[in-house]
Amino acid sequence: MSSPSSARIIRHPSHHQVRQGTPGAYRLVRTLPDRLDPPRLDARQRAVVDHRSGPLLVLAGPGTGKTTTLVEAVAARVAEGADPTRILVLTFSRKAAVELRDRMALRIGAARAPQATTFHSFCYALVRAHQDADLFVEPLRLLSGPEQDVAVRELLAGQVDLAREGRAHIRWPDELRACLTTRGFADEVRAVLARSRELGLGPAALNDFARRSGRPDWGAAASFLAEYLDVLDMQGVLDYAELVHRAVLLARRPEVARALGAQYDAVFVDEYQDTDPAQVRLLHALAGGGRSLVAFGDPDQSIYTFRGADVNGILEFPYAFPRADGTPAPVEVLTTSRRSGAQLLAATRLVTRRMPLARLPADKVRVHREPTPVRDGGRVEVYTYPTAGTELDNIADILRRAHLEDGVPWSDMAVLVRAGARTIPAVRRSLSAAGVPLDIDGDDIALRHEPAVVPLLSALRVVATAVLEEAGASEEGTSEEGISEGGAPGEDASEADASGGDAPEASGEGAREGDVSVGDALEGGVSDRDVSEGRVFEADASEQAISEGDASERHAPEEPGAPRTEVTTAPAWLGTETALTLLTSPLAGMDAADLRRLGRALREEERAAGNHLPPPSDELLARALAEPERLVAHDPTYARGAQRLGALLRKARERLAGGGTAEEALWELWDGTPWPKRLERTARRGGAAGRNADRDLDAVCALFAAAARAEERTGGRGALNFLEETEAQDIAADTLTRRAVRPEAVRLMTAHRAKGLEWRLVVVAGVQEGLWPDLRRRGSLLEADRIGRDGLAEPLTPGALLSEERRLFYVAATRARERLVVTAVKAPADDGDQPSRFLTELGVEPKDVTGRPRRPLSVSALVAELRATTVDPRVSETLREAAAQRLAKLAALGDADGRPLVPSAHPYRWWGMYEPTASEVPLRDRDKPVVLSGSALDQLANTCSLQWFLGREVKADAPATAAQGFGNVVHVLADEVASGRTPADLAVLMERLDSVWDALAFDAPWKSSQEKEHARVALERFLQWHVMDRASRTPLASEHGFDVTLGAGPYEVRVRGSMDRVEQDAEGRAYVVDFKTGKQAPTAADVARHPQLAVYQLAVREGAADDVFGGVRPEPGGAELVQLRQGAAKKNGGDALPKVQAQEPLSGEWIGDLLATAAGKVLDERFTPTAGQHCAHCAFRASCSARPEGRHVVE
Repeated sequence: MSSPSSARIIRHPSHHQVRQGTPGAYRLVRTLPDRLDPPRLDARQRAVVDHRSGPLLVLAGPGTGKTTTLVEAVAARVAEGADPTRILVLTFSRKAAVELRDRMALRIGAARAPQATTFHSFCYALVRAHQDADLFVEPLRLLSGPEQDVAVRELLAGQVDLAREGRAHIRWPDELRACLTTRGFADEVRAVLARSRELGLGPAALNDFARRSGRPDWGAAASFLAEYLDVLDMQGVLDYAELVHRAVLLARRPEVARALGAQYDAVFVDEYQDTDPAQVRLLHALAGGGRSLVAFGDPDQSIYTFRGADVNGILEFPYAFPRADGTPAPVEVLTTSRRSGAQLLAATRLVTRRMPLARLPADKVRVHREPTPVRDGGRVEVYTYPTAGTELDNIADILRRAHLEDGVPWSDMAVLVRAGARTIPAVRRSLSAAGVPLDIDGDDIALRHEPAVVPLLSALRVVATAVLEEAGASEEGTSEEGISEGGAPGEDASEADASGGDAPEASGEGAREGDVSVGDALEGGVSDRDVSEGRVFEADASEQAISEGDASERHAPEEPGAPRTEVTTAPAWLGTETALTLLTSPLAGMDAADLRRLGRALREEERAAGNHLPPPSDELLARALAEPERLVAHDPTYARGAQRLGALLRKARERLAGGGTAEEALWELWDGTPWPKRLERTARRGGAAGRNADRDLDAVCALFAAAARAEERTGGRGALNFLEETEAQDIAADTLTRRAVRPEAVRLMTAHRAKGLEWRLVVVAGVQEGLWPDLRRRGSLLEADRIGRDGLAEPLTPGALLSEERRLFYVAATRARERLVVTAVKAPADDGDQPSRFLTELGVEPKDVTGRPRRPLSVSALVAELRATTVDPRVSETLREAAAQRLAKLAALGDADGRPLVPSAHPYRWWGMYEPTASEVPLRDRDKPVVLSGSALDQLANTCSLQWFLGREVKADAPATAAQGFGNVVHVLADEVASGRTPADLAVLMERLDSVWDALAFDAPWKSSQEKEHARVALERFLQWHVMDRASRTPLASEHGFDVTLGAGPYEVRVRGSMDRVEQDAEGRAYVVDFKTGKQAPTAADVARHPQLAVYQLAVREGAADDVFGGVRPEPGGAELVQLRQGAAKKNGGDALPKVQAQEPLSGEWIGDLLATAAGKVLDERFTPTAGQHCAHCAFRASCSARPEGRHVVE
């Protein structure tokens, strides 16, 4: 069957390419639709069709043929000779209007079909028809919901600025001024504006009402309404509530009322229960006074109170629209349900029995709620699950089984939820991962939340902010536009040096450069003094343990007043966090390994240029993205993405600076990357990845369409305004166009959007108590629902809210034709999620499902089961052989291009099937000494060599923490005291600590305060230890750097680092002190063989301390750990002193053997996992084959 808009292409005989309109050109010829035969109507429907004059209310439940009856009533009038132009059909939504137009066109012909439109469309035409042509050069434009939200928020924000300048004329109550700029308050104000216009209240009337009610907040809202309307008039725009209000005012003018009364012989209204008071007043003007008004509706499906709909409209219809003789309008009921089977209909009828009785005639309501099914069948299933994940897995299994076993098309199934923004993303992720194709309307999710749109918006904001700053108008522009970028100026720049200067980055803790300030320690992120692994000797701790062979050179301590190395930070318009986000987005396509390699290369470039303390790699990456020419000399294998994106950002900046639009800048960013081609290829391949690519392409197309519409609407207000509008949208914008052809996929939407639709299988998911029903009162601050025409209205009671939530559940449940599945989470704990009360109202006992599906019906699950069977020793050899054969068949399947359809079935894709690989390039040169540190020695020989390799060589360790900053600061202050640069005074040290403490990023203020107190105690213990007599030892050096090469069996090991304190004991021996700030201390046995202390002593023996002993080589006299966070035992001085753990002078060859073992592992590249207590703090457990959570790597 052809739709009225279908067309066919006819080509004229000429084969030459010619312009349109000339002989031989192609032309579109509309295909005439086939006429529909009149449907069979029951007696109730026939009574409605035969109604000819006066008002009539038709109660029509779900699936009772409401739309069919309406179309037939119109067709009957036209068949009897009525003029179609004198028949008006009004409905609530654009979707319903399109459906009505199409069905009437098919039934009576497109040329004879009457006008079918929404209330807002009719009002717009009415206002336009009476618009003063001289007043508005351009036609009035309607504000979308998101646009109105932005407009209200901008006006409220402007009032804050006016109040600051003493020029505000709107007096908001003092208790509300602090929340003027919040989104929640803007929503409350919007609700007051809409409520006022729905009731026909202007600013003056609302102000009078506020004064009588003693509500100064409503009085301020009245003044705001006046200002808001003035702004709309100046811009030539209207919001929807104002549009209907003005249409009603026009319709009440005597001359307009007479014209409208004479224009239509009959008015039909669909979904009457969704009308608001203003629309009812409009209908009085159109068809009041006993004229022909046929209203179809169902009070049990009134679910749009949040949009202003008032169920009282349909309940009071017989009395609000009486017949000409004053008697109430008659009520007809459609009683035959053609949608649901008998069992399904019986279950949903039980829900209506709990709804309050309406004010309509009782006999009509009773018949309306007891429809008669036309067929048997239908089933209702109710399931509860222990977790949300289990619920979604089982929903996916239900959908896949319905499709594969029952033959239900994907497009004839739907998943409905209560709260879209809260629920749809999680459902979407889970079902997509399970291979269920999904179709989600773009207006169910705000554009800015689409994953494919996020990087484009971020990039556009970066270039728009750059253009603004380059124009020298950053401050004024930001103030005027109210814009703050995600990477706003200074947002991600290095923390400012608390002492006021630009502090260069300090090197790692084992390579501190002489006189390093506290600010240096924080700025450069000196590595952790973690108690569990000792002090680390990396040269570049800000990158988390750079290889020992890559340590930076030492330099002499800075002289007082000497110039410091200048650090060029990232540009203000490109914050480091934003830069990293863009680099890892599809616009650049870099992964974490690429970022680490490029970051290291940039730091080496800085060092080669003479900057011994380069900025963190994040800053260098942001700077390189802003200046892509810096990347030309770097390896394209990891720098290509950053260089390409940097060039695109520059081109987009130039486009905007030259007067280009947001749409043009977005196109520069989008079209210049391989991303579009990659999405296109993925979409063509189909499957789950193809569906995701389709979704991303749809989202990007919607973004470009939104940018084009914004440019047309605002007349070139610029990219920043477009960004502000888009990013301020908490609700999705409605669109004028909808997809004519929907994909073969399961619909995922909210219950509100499902109104008027139906499917064979419907899953109503997430029916939780507290979420459905949601009994929270809306608008409780300004209480818009209490504004009434004749005085204060009573707010919605909990009972009324419950009734609406039940009606919404009823709407969702009645979308199913054959099978309804309702699901909820029933947590084992009493304080966990619990099922809604609605689950028990369907007359079906909920079934508790405790586990996930044993094997979901998906190819990936089949492959997993077959693979498990092939290696299961409990099954027979015959079964294992059969599983292997089936895997081989799956692996051999390919598409038309030869690509495997099931690549996971082939062993070459299985993890753990290959022997460990060896790099072609050796990790260390065997002809050079192996560079190690004390902590590396401990990891390689005693704990886990794989942990060392992943953390030190791969650079995959976790980022630095605030705890590391704690240790850095304490160590630097201890060094300043020992070297005499800072007096041994706790007050002075705390002042120094205060100057940098806020730069440490703690999770919460209370944590910062707690750690600061711990730092104070640690410094106090240090001072007590510093001034006490320590077995007559004399301090000789603080933060003493060393670099020695030691013999270890067949290997040479180079050890570099820094000793916290070197002292001389009474026998002239060297004694090494290492300060610790960790929360745990090693045992006495561990200290006796502590690798770090032993390496210090061995280094002393090989000349590491010769220079501080006047060129004489001392013997090592022992070493100790000073635990500054932990107090000493009472016998050793008590809590005021730190706990000291001493190591005796070296004896035996155990440390040499340890060095040889570690060096051998590095040179032989034997990095195997070893389980132990150290696993508790390991960042690589998820990929470690020695751990249960990481065994999937090889199994």
